[in-house]
Amino acid sequence: MNLQQPAPGGTLNAMKARILTQALPYIMKYHGKIVVVKYGGNAMVSRELREAVMSDVILLSLVGIKVVLVHGGGPEITETLKRMGMPSRFEGGLRVTDGDTAKVVQMVLAGQTNKDLVALIQKMGGRALGLCGLDGGMLSVRRIESEPDLGFVGDVSRVDDRPIMDALSAGYIPIIATVGTDGSGQPFNINADTAAATIAGALKAENLIVMTDIRGLMRDTRDPVSFIPAIPVSEVPALRRQGAIDGGMIPKVECCVEAIRRGVAKAAMIDGRIPHAILLEMFSDEGIGTLFTR
Repeated sequence: MNLQQPAPGGTLNAMKARILTQALPYIMKYHGKIVVVKYGGNAMVSRELREAVMSDVILLSLVGIKVVLVHGGGPEITETLKRMGMPSRFEGGLRVTDGDTAKVVQMVLAGQTNKDLVALIQKMGGRALGLCGLDGGMLSVRRIESEPDLGFVGDVSRVDDRPIMDALSAGYIPIIATVGTDGSGQPFNINADTAAATIAGALKAENLIVMTDIRGLMRDTRDPVSFIPAIPVSEVPALRRQGAIDGGMIPKVECCVEAIRRGVAKAAMIDGRIPHAILLEMFSDEGIGTLFTR
């Protein structure tokens, strides 16, 4: 036998070893820190991507990173309303939410969507605890005043982080549905991006990761070469004036900027259509999306 000949699979094993070695400093950096993941887009719709995201979250938890998953569920709400013969109407990207719609939002987000994610994580070997903003008075809201009236749609006015920290201390992955109350007991619909930024700030998270259906921020949306891998939040207003941030990008970018302003160390907007995008962003030198910094 030629002792110089590499064993079968040696090259592949060496590649795996290099990847793990590259990840080690990041695992050490984030160990014991809180990372908030805002989960949405195609990564919620596709079964393959959904399982990839949950496996990423479980892995982060197993290596000692405290992961908090914040989710919306717009498509599921729309589909449920349709089956019930109720209309869906939006103003400025926000769902107009009357009393009956608010009950459906609570039922779908805090019930079906939230518990499906809990069940999936536990099926895959993780430990998850489903919560919504109503639990323990976690998310207090103030009604958004606008014209036309949006109904029971609110911004987060206060976060009581005790239910989240209790879950983390007990070794669970908190999965949070973005429904809150103004104190009267009336459920309010909360934009998941807005809620994620506020929760990340209240937890003084090390990182906020916002999953989207695009590569990240670009100076010219028609030119892939203009992709922005990192940007200080002070440069964001200029990009908005130039028209580089518009439409559905606005709440995603505002989410990252708001998180930084609230004390989160960094925020990243990543393409959730790429399997294991969370690991690629957190555990590689290059990252995968647009990083927002102070």
